[in-house]
Amino acid sequence: MSISTSTSTSQAAMPAAKAGRRPRMIMAVLWPSFLMACVSSGLLFSLIDPVELVLLDNQLHLSQLGTYTAGFFLFWLLGTIASSLTALLLVDAD
Repeated sequence: MSISTSTSTSQAAMPAAKAGRRPRMIMAVLWPSFLMACVSSGLLFSLIDPVELVLLDNQLHLSQLGTYTAGFFLFWLLGTIASSLTALLLVDAD
């Protein structure tokens, strides 16, 4: 009787363990991509003046702060995609 109880308890604990892994995996994806967005936008905008950016022969009419923000979020999105693909490859098929 105690064997069946421990088996049912371990089966009940498995969804809780999987639920505990999800926030950890999300942070494992978002944190490195955030750090790379910081570094990438810092490197890009230390080399290029945001006022001089041209997209398809049209000068962007954004403020410097708007350009920095758009660049940061673009780099963060790219880093998130890359980290998500890595996390997807590392997940066990449970």
